Amino acid sequence: MARIPTMTGSRRLLARLRDVMAGAGTAQERLDQLASIIATDFVAEVCSVYVLRAGEVLELFAATGLAPEAVHNTRLSIDEGLIGRIAVQARPLALADAQSHPDFAYRPETGEEIFQSLAGVPILRGGRVTGVLAVQNKTGRSYTEEEIETLETIAMVIAELIASSNLLSEEELHAVDGMSLVPVSMEGVRFNGGLAIGDAVRHERRIQILKLVADDPEAEQQRLDRAVAEMHGAIDEMLEAKDVAEGGEHRDILETYKMFAEDAGWLARINEAIINGLTAEAAVEKVRNDTRARFRNQTNRYLRERLHDFDDLAHRLLQHLVGKTDVNETNNLPENIILVARNMGPAELLDYDRSRLRGLVLEEGSATTHVAIVARALDIPVVGKMPEILDKVEPNDTVIVDGDNAEVHIRPADNIRQAFIDTLTARAQRMATYASLRDVPAETKDGIQVALHINAGLLADMQNMTETGADGIGLYRTEILFMDSHDFPGVDRQAQIYERVIEQSEGKPVVFRTLDIGGDKGLPYWDTAGDENPAMGWRAIRVSLDRPVLMRHQLRALIRVAQGHDLSVMFPMITEIAEFDAARKLLDLELVRAEKKGRTSIKSLKVGTMMEVPALAYQMPALLKRVDFLSVGSNDLFQFLFASDRGSPRIADRYDPLSPAALNFLGSLIEQCDAAQTPISLCGEMAGRPLDAMALVGLGLRSLSMAPSSIGPVKTMIRSLSAGDLKRYLDSLQDVAEHSLREKLREFAVDHGVII
Repeated sequence: MARIPTMTGSRRLLARLRDVMAGAGTAQERLDQLASIIATDFVAEVCSVYVLRAGEVLELFAATGLAPEAVHNTRLSIDEGLIGRIAVQARPLALADAQSHPDFAYRPETGEEIFQSLAGVPILRGGRVTGVLAVQNKTGRSYTEEEIETLETIAMVIAELIASSNLLSEEELHAVDGMSLVPVSMEGVRFNGGLAIGDAVRHERRIQILKLVADDPEAEQQRLDRAVAEMHGAIDEMLEAKDVAEGGEHRDILETYKMFAEDAGWLARINEAIINGLTAEAAVEKVRNDTRARFRNQTNRYLRERLHDFDDLAHRLLQHLVGKTDVNETNNLPENIILVARNMGPAELLDYDRSRLRGLVLEEGSATTHVAIVARALDIPVVGKMPEILDKVEPNDTVIVDGDNAEVHIRPADNIRQAFIDTLTARAQRMATYASLRDVPAETKDGIQVALHINAGLLADMQNMTETGADGIGLYRTEILFMDSHDFPGVDRQAQIYERVIEQSEGKPVVFRTLDIGGDKGLPYWDTAGDENPAMGWRAIRVSLDRPVLMRHQLRALIRVAQGHDLSVMFPMITEIAEFDAARKLLDLELVRAEKKGRTSIKSLKVGTMMEVPALAYQMPALLKRVDFLSVGSNDLFQFLFASDRGSPRIADRYDPLSPAALNFLGSLIEQCDAAQTPISLCGEMAGRPLDAMALVGLGLRSLSMAPSSIGPVKTMIRSLSAGDLKRYLDSLQDVAEHSLREKLREFAVDHGVII
């Protein structure tokens, strides 16, 4: 029976490998010696090392027990054979009968047909697969967990040898497209809007680990304990910083980050690696690589995003272990930083000088990752989902981040660069003009006042209300809290956030929309998928009515924090009166519950609904008897009105909100609400576009809700408009049978001096 390596044996083997790495000879010679030693120690007839080359090709770089001529001649695609399977999955594989596995690929030049069993592990560095280490035996052998763990530890040593000893040139390791000096434009996904230009700073966070094998495991554990304590202290200092201590989602995120830093399981795995013979630094790196490999194919969005927090923590801990806690030294960074990273944790972003940080570009991530939320709080444009961006950008390259259009321009041509600079200058001038309008009313030239509210979903958004001079929050998206939680937030957690919203609203109205999930808004911990057409499936009020406890908890939290305040509650995607009545019944039950507990001091309660489903428009008389206000959700309304999926690139823009059909539909709603003296507003994207907003004012809307950045342009438009003139013009177009009235409205604006 083969010997099972013990912890002591593992450390002995690592010591031998360390001596080889420190010895004389070329990198290839040392790699050959490592293969021979591993095979002997594992009582294996074969030990082979495959290295990943450009083009996702695994090349046999060293082997003991295989035909010598196979070395450097045997190559596998990354999805070929058992070796390719290990690389693709980034997970170990142990088989007593390897040749019977469906993925087995026979390569005659190796002579491996006589070997029955195989155990292989990925060679990982920085979370990326750089090769595969495998052992084989002629007889059927069941490899133990201890043996696989030892192989993983050895693989890390080999990873450092591959990375540091020029086994491959940069050209061999990384595919190049020959365009390193050519301007490159790439499209990604908008995580935060805005425009920025600056010099690229690659956030690669590589700390070189000089010593992998421990001489004294106990001393290494003591070093780890000291570094962990220092890291906790540094995180506490970060939480006390002025721009974090004031609170908000970014503060909550860092509190969660601190909790991860204290995770006992994570620290236990690092200690286990030290016991197996690694230094504290190598142990941290090994656990980081293992964690990344485990999460590599994880589909749960929350778990994938939390991986980046653990990755950040590992790097931060390495910094304390090696004594380099200020890797982003100010002197080495440009004045205008465009940060480019695969992904990063929220604390890492705050490590950079915020006065220099202009934009952020990510290979991975999502709009709900913690780093994206923190970036929004700092008003930094962010574009994500940009694969291979790190392969295309070099340090100090000029980079333009266009968050509004989700574009990134690398090494832009002089004319493009100048055009963006001019755009930035003009934007700054416009922002100064908009800021000067903050305290003046949105009033037309003929004396019609229009209330301008903002849409919000984060505490960080609340400051925008004050900065823009908005009249309140026309739509508070409560689902954002749910989307950024690891589980359904309880009553207390919700109440905590809602209370802050009310406090920061400074007495201005806030309309809380109840949970609106489903469609394109999923929760990482709850699968609402399964509908062939999610936009028309199980979402919004349908979910809440099917899960009444969920709805009641949210309403309970709102009622609790509304004591002594006004409360406006809005139900999303109501399709028929019966749904509104059912939702209102749940609210009434919670009001009765609150009364029994002595919580009856809500100043005023207003209950409304979104108008998003055309069917509801044909029940207006009954609806207007029940609601205190109505808010048009134009995004969903028009996709249902036109049977046009707004998520489809082919038809998203096929139908225009300024078409006769859309304007007539809205006009009818406004007339009925005015007759019933029921306030009506619009909170879709249409409200934030000056030309579209102009049409809405002409139709008779006197309340709009939009993104904070749209308040200034829309107010400027309103103050240059005569609403009466526009209404008469729109009345004259009622029978026009054109696809869109956009150009006619644009001509009206030009002719009447309306600033759009």
